[in-house]
Amino acid sequence: MAKARLTHMAEAANSPATRDTPWPVALMSEKIAAWVDRLGQVWVEGEITQWQVRGGHVYGKLKDLGQDATVSFTVWRSVAQRLSSEFSQGDRVIALVKPNFWVKGGSLTVQVFDLSHVGLGELLERLERLRKQLQAEGLFALERKRPLPFLPGLIGLVTGRDSDAEKDVVRNATLRWPGVQFKIHYAAVQGDRAAAEVTAGIEALDRDPEVDVIIVARGGGDFQNLLPFSDERVVRAAATATTPIVSAIGHEADRPLLDEVADLRASTPTDAAKRVVPDVGEELAGLDQARARMSARLGQFIAHETDRIMQLRARPVLAQPERGIDERADELVRWAARGAELADRAVSERAQTLGEIRARLRALSPQATLERGYAIAQVVDASGVPGDVVRGPADAPAQTPLRLTVADGHVDAVAR
Repeated sequence: MAKARLTHMAEAANSPATRDTPWPVALMSEKIAAWVDRLGQVWVEGEITQWQVRGGHVYGKLKDLGQDATVSFTVWRSVAQRLSSEFSQGDRVIALVKPNFWVKGGSLTVQVFDLSHVGLGELLERLERLRKQLQAEGLFALERKRPLPFLPGLIGLVTGRDSDAEKDVVRNATLRWPGVQFKIHYAAVQGDRAAAEVTAGIEALDRDPEVDVIIVARGGGDFQNLLPFSDERVVRAAATATTPIVSAIGHEADRPLLDEVADLRASTPTDAAKRVVPDVGEELAGLDQARARMSARLGQFIAHETDRIMQLRARPVLAQPERGIDERADELVRWAARGAELADRAVSERAQTLGEIRARLRALSPQATLERGYAIAQVVDASGVPGDVVRGPADAPAQTPLRLTVADGHVDAVAR
């Protein structure tokens, strides 16, 4: 029976299908499988509507973005382990697939060999990589944030021409401080030119020494319209600027990277104006309050010091100052007399001691010995200069020239 069926299929495969000679379902399925197999690998784009992981393999469904068409796919474990990104239901992807037609089940599936995000998912992935890179470089660190000046003399503003963001910043800043000045650099805030023009605006205003702070403003928008403010050129220009940067993009849900690197993030352009410029009314009120506090404090200080002076004046030493002088006058006289007595006694004692020392010195002086008739004999050398003292006959043989030192001078002699 099976042999006859195979013979019939072989004969039918070589003949066209007609009403009288129809193909078996298996033959048609095999022909479909062969045709699908010849298609080979193709790149397709779609949205993941199902993503299930079982045993390391992934089974899911890929739906066309514009048409009502869905195909099942399989990602074998060896391929899934090589994927560099995480995927989930709802991701828009581009995939390298090979279609396979299952003959027994009559279903079409595709085997995935490569998979990556595309469209918004791809942008988010790229932005996340850039975010991690800039964070690793320390550009988001809090210690890099510079304080804003209390009252900027000139504010640089990078924004779109005739935009609501420009009007909000200028109007609110002027209302808060009427004398505030602006230097505005107009730039495209969305589209292909936006990143380059915003970067140029930041760099131009940063080079101006009169600009004290730079506001980059845009009145919100969807994610894709805000992409220029996550461009690496814009972010690095803000990071390298020496002038404080305020990011006022006005979007809470999707914060661009400029918000992370800026010295201050404002929620809206209006908020930026309020954060950069002080309110003149509030400052005047603050001055009045400070002046009142200073006046009250000074009054308290003067009253306290007046009380202290009155207390000091009430003390006896100040109320009757001559009393203290009288009490000390007698004491001073006694100490003066005592001092004179002690001084005379000290001088007398020192004079007596000095006389005793002088007498001892005279008694021990060689001059005193010479005055009693003694002499000092010295040997005279060939040049006539006296040398060693003669202490015995052996020191001065006969005919030795000598010099005898006496009380009033010296006498030359010769030993015999």
